[in-house]
Amino acid sequence: MKERLEEIKTSGLEKIEEVKNISELEEVRKELTGKKSELSEVLKSISSLSPEDKKTIGMLATEIKTNFAEKIQQKEQELISSMSVLDEPIDLTLPGKKISEGALHPITQMKHDLNDAFLSLGFEVYSEDDISSEKYAFDNLNFAKDHPARESMDTYWIEGTEEKTGTERLCLRPHLTGGSVRYLKKHGAPARFVYPGGAYRNETTDARHERAFIQYEALIVDKDISFSSGMVMIQTILEKVFGRKINTRMREGFFPFTEPGYEIDMECLVCGGKGCKVCNHNGWIEVMPGGVIHPNVLKSAGLDPEEWTGFYINIGLDRLVMMRYGVDDVRLFHSADLRFLEQFK
Repeated sequence: MKERLEEIKTSGLEKIEEVKNISELEEVRKELTGKKSELSEVLKSISSLSPEDKKTIGMLATEIKTNFAEKIQQKEQELISSMSVLDEPIDLTLPGKKISEGALHPITQMKHDLNDAFLSLGFEVYSEDDISSEKYAFDNLNFAKDHPARESMDTYWIEGTEEKTGTERLCLRPHLTGGSVRYLKKHGAPARFVYPGGAYRNETTDARHERAFIQYEALIVDKDISFSSGMVMIQTILEKVFGRKINTRMREGFFPFTEPGYEIDMECLVCGGKGCKVCNHNGWIEVMPGGVIHPNVLKSAGLDPEEWTGFYINIGLDRLVMMRYGVDDVRLFHSADLRFLEQFK
């Protein structure tokens, strides 16, 4: 049996050496080390040998199998190194072909710019899943039980999840604000963080609205946060994004999770404040709601509203990108039209 193993070894090494391509090498690999190989047959017959022969033959067979594996691996590297997509060797002295360079999507680039701006102000960047629940999307945020946003005409509910979870319905998150309670429950206060991500609403699309869009929310929670602190944050972020002072205005607005709440508008940069279809012909466009965090939201997060307060802003990234580049239809950013997107390289 020892002589047979030596013959198998000699023959096998010769076959490996004679291989010309990867497919041939794979066939030789199966032939020499596969379940039906001669080497495997020898190993199966070891049980009939004496204890002393078992040890000797077993060690020799294992050594040969290891040798085959090493030689096959070496041969594979040789073949890969010598491979060429051309019939003739490549001339490395020839000039290369220009390859089109990719680029970040303009909304992704805006997100990175905002991350940098907020990080410079001492904020943390936070993220969570696109799937939320009725508890975090509405209950924790002080939405009334009969609020229309809970209806399927506004929110994408995932059917059957109430039965599966046993407690609450799941949905595609209609806004990012539920993440604030999740973060505060885990990390407590004081806190200052931002959390960008997708939001999904069942609404009619137009030049300013999409069913799926990107939001960018920021929240400061601390003791004695003043309204002016929120205004400074808003102005600082817009100046960092656009590189200059931006005209803004604030209007009273109702949001269940703020008290008081505000609509924060900026002068339309598409038309320079003259009026166009993007700003609904009034010269201003809403880019972020904001306001003082509602006491009930703080309670949902396990914080005492007598001790803590905070300020929200929720930036519509899509609209901010429209302002940066003077684009008059938000749907273009989600069209996957490379002719449009290549302009932002």
